[in-house]
Order: sequence, then structure tokens, then C-alpha cells
Amino acid sequence: MHNRHQDGSAGDANYGVIGAGYSRYRQPDPHIAEFIRQALGDAATVLNVGAGAGSYEPVDREITAVEPSASMRAQRPAHLPLAIDAAAENLPFPDQAFDAAMATFTVHQWSNLERGLSEMRRVTRGPVLILSCDPELLERSWLHAYAPEMIAVEARRYPSMMSIVAGLGGNAEVRPVPIPLNCVDGFGEAYYGRPERILDPGARLANSAWSFVDPSIGERFAAELGRDLADGSWDRRYGVLRTQPFFQGSLRLIVARP
Repeated sequence: MHNRHQDGSAGDANYGVIGAGYSRYRQPDPHIAEFIRQALGDAATVLNVGAGAGSYEPVDREITAVEPSASMRAQRPAHLPLAIDAAAENLPFPDQAFDAAMATFTVHQWSNLERGLSEMRRVTRGPVLILSCDPELLERSWLHAYAPEMIAVEARRYPSMMSIVAGLGGNAEVRPVPIPLNCVDGFGEAYYGRPERILDPGARLANSAWSFVDPSIGERFAAELGRDLADGSWDRRYGVLRTQPFFQGSLRLIVARP
């Protein structure tokens, strides 16, 4: 069953609420984009499923974008193609219509993962790319020490790497994607070396996991982190991260071949 919000969001997060400032905090990061570009190879036509505001869509190829949330479709910049109102589980395209397909930070929103992945495989001749987080690795981040409830929610929402590989037919490689220090795509781990940034409520709102925990948890998080930054205890524990060029967190790119 589709859990459709008023604005058409198909998943468990209401992007009618979250969507408003989302693209201010969630810009495609060039380092992460390069992993996607390389995995797409020479594909000329690319389907982007759960395309949102268009993050990571390569502009040098013919893109078809699919996005069920009206507020996310409305945020797509003018230079990108208009997104089609459709969901992963029922793609309105013939078999093998595209050279490649991609889905970034979206599979955890789908109502039926297996069906969505098999639909992506059906309409794609070449590689299918999924950018997601490995739920088993989320505790690597210092965020876990401050907001274990939020990390637990994240871990429950993200599908396992094994289930994504299986859903794509098994012939897939799971590649770690190191997160750069000045990552401009503000998912949780992106702030690993810039803890002050995540004190901004807007930064937390653009990471949908915070909308699944009681607001008091976000308030407690900000109070405790703010205190530890002020008295230096965060830096004593984690200060080395401030200059660490990359963080090996939970980010993974699954590349499936036909």
C-alpha cells in the first residue's frame, strides 16, 4: 500500500514539510558525484528514480527523472528536465528503455523495495546504481553518542546492502564512498568534522531521520552538543575529525550489472 502524503511523497517522510529548505542544505557533492559519473560509464540515457530536486543528475546525459513528491518536483532548478510524477514501484516505461538507471538517497522511502528495484532492472539495459547508507555502519559516526535514538531510526529505515543486491538480481558490487570534510550534501555524516553546523535546526530538518524522533531528542542533542563544544569535550574526543580529509562512514554505492 502506498503511504502517500498530501504533496504526493510516497515514502515515510513528508517532504511537503521537509522539502521547503531542503535544497539549501542538500547540494550534490562533487566528490560523491564523481563516483556516480564513473559508474555510469558511457550511458547516454539515464533514468533517475526518486529524483527529488535533481541532486547527482549528470547534466551531460539525457536524463529522465521520476519523483512522486510535488514539493520536491517544484524545487528542481530550471536547467534540469521536469520530473515525471511516478513512483519506483510502477515505472511508466517499456523494458530496457534506458542505458542506465540511478537512485540516490531514496530507496529507504519506497513502499516496496523489491518491486522498485525489479522495476529499475526491467527498464534498464546497462548498470543500475543505488546510493544509500549501510544501516550496519551508522554507529561509526559520533552522532550516535549524542542521538542514539535518531541513529536507531535511521538503521531501521535503511534496507540492508544484501537486500538491495538481491533485489537487483545479485550481480552487483557494493562500493564504499568516503565522505569529504566539506561535503555540501548535508546528510548526517556529512558534518563529521563540522559539528557546529548541525546545531542549525534547518540542517537537521533537511535530514529526514530527525522528523521521526520526538522533537525533545533534537533539543537534547543541540543542548548537549552545544555544551560539549563550548567546554572543549567534543574536541578532546573527536577533534581529530576537524582536519581528517575523508570519513569512512556508512555511504555506499551499489552498482548492478545486467
